[in-house]
Amino acid sequence: MKCLHVITLVCLSPLAALAGEANVTWRDFNDYRDVVPANESKAGYHKRIASQFEKHLSKLMAKAPDGYQLNITFDDIDLAGDVRFNMHDIRIVKPIFFPLLKISYTLTDNNGAVVAQAQEKVLKDLSFMDRVRTGRDSEFYYDKRLLSAWYKNEIAAKEQG
Repeated sequence: MKCLHVITLVCLSPLAALAGEANVTWRDFNDYRDVVPANESKAGYHKRIASQFEKHLSKLMAKAPDGYQLNITFDDIDLAGDVRFNMHDIRIVKPIFFPLLKISYTLTDNNGAVVAQAQEKVLKDLSFMDRVRTGRDSEFYYDKRLLSAWYKNEIAAKEQG
């Protein structure tokens, strides 16, 4: 797989008391399992996925202690739902089309010491539609919720020490 680009996101709170950084690496979107657009160009859709996921990771890292850095690579992506090609190409979201992300990551503290890491960690939520939906509707809601749950369970706890 080819690496498309690396984006560095720095999150600074107004008081600068907490500020973590997320570095996101994307593979070739054409190699991912399911990042198929419905009614838009592939390039535009892939750019929107990258933007939405990067913003979400940036928001999560905003609460990390100053100097913490999350380097994350999306090794594979299978978005919630499935695109059906017919008269009106749309993404159908049903329980059988659960979100699945395969990531590799390293979390380092302000001294550069590795706090947490994993290679090709599989994140999936088989019962993603059985949970109450909170907040406003947003793009890639189920996929971002999957990232939030992973972050809360595996990363946030490590940031606390």
